[in-house]
Amino acid sequence: MSHDLFEAAQEAMAKAYAPYSKFPVGAALRTEDGRVFTGANIEVASYPEGWCAETTALGHYIMGGGGKIVEIAVIASRMAKCSPCGGCRQRLAEFCRPDTKLYLCDNGGVVETVTMGDMLPYGFRGDILK
Repeated sequence: MSHDLFEAAQEAMAKAYAPYSKFPVGAALRTEDGRVFTGANIEVASYPEGWCAETTALGHYIMGGGGKIVEIAVIASRMAKCSPCGGCRQRLAEFCRPDTKLYLCDNGGVVETVTMGDMLPYGFRGDILK
């Protein structure tokens, strides 16, 4: 199933708006019920204001009703194994579990599979605030 998520992230990356960095990124999230939400990074003239691909995908996910995220794919055309930035790791941790699979991709497909716990082992989680 990871290859179709890679393809969704790759399609999202093609829609990135990155005129300043020239660093397009795409992300795709899959929920437990099979829905896929995608996003691309969007830059604005007040650089570095703007938002990451993962943030865009999370916005679509929230607006689509949310659910348990079970897989994430991230791709950047100019960097193999592009991982979410620190801020996106924290944003994703809000909606994922430590065992959520994260696929790091290059232009050919999934290069490495890690978990969100691997990427953010001591992340601040909202469930501790309850």
